[in-house]
Amino acid sequence: MSGNIKLLSDTLAAAKAEGRSALIAYLPAGFPTVDGGIEAAKAVFDGGADVVEVGLPHSDPVLDGPVIQTADDIALRGGVKIADVMRTVREAHEATGKPVLVMTYWNPIDRYGIERFTAELAEAGGAGCILPDLPVQESATWREHADKHGLATVFVVAPSSKDARLAEITAAGSGFVYAASLMGVTGTRESVGEQAQDLVRRTQATTGLPVCVGLGVSNAEQAAEVARFADGVIVGSAFVKLLLSADGDLAAGLAGVRALAGELAAGVRTRS
Repeated sequence: MSGNIKLLSDTLAAAKAEGRSALIAYLPAGFPTVDGGIEAAKAVFDGGADVVEVGLPHSDPVLDGPVIQTADDIALRGGVKIADVMRTVREAHEATGKPVLVMTYWNPIDRYGIERFTAELAEAGGAGCILPDLPVQESATWREHADKHGLATVFVVAPSSKDARLAEITAAGSGFVYAASLMGVTGTRESVGEQAQDLVRRTQATTGLPVCVGLGVSNAEQAAEVARFADGVIVGSAFVKLLLSADGDLAAGLAGVRALAGELAAGVRTRS
């Protein structure tokens, strides 16, 4: 069975044709429970997300902040397995018909087996994988299997990436490019926008792929700001924080993430 890279590409292209950015939501699998995580993914789609990234919880999530680390810890203590990640992808996609990716560090895939992982992700209806710590120069085997199974390989670029490195990364990727800016801790909100906008501009100069920005966006105003220059706006911690603050009240958490998705979906259509 082939994965859904075409659905992902078509979804991003449709958003562009509408004159807006796509809204991409991130949620960890297994949080607050496996079933709760599946319902959360459906809820953000219901609210207006175009794409969902399902996080594969990891014991050492070095690129994630404290909110997602807390959620990952809850999921791991709950016994989440890769099979649960695949189930989350399958049920979220089947319920909505929308593209679902997995975001994961490399070690779990390496231990699980590349062919097994890509085959199961495609069979679950997955659209691809975001691999923040897999070096492009070491990715040939992964990309061979991902291509065979119709899965996107999304690489991450950062403001520190030189133009030649950006070209190398974007040439190897597919689906979209994840532009990660560590802006929230490096300067003011004004400089955040400037640095992220510069990264998007430099990345777009190397590729025809959509460039989507993960920036710590948490409200409609910020989503509109990023949507002025990015093809997609990626939001994770804001959703996870709502589920954490619900303190076990899943219905309240789902209502919160659904409402936030609606506000963000309106924001990416504003481009203020």
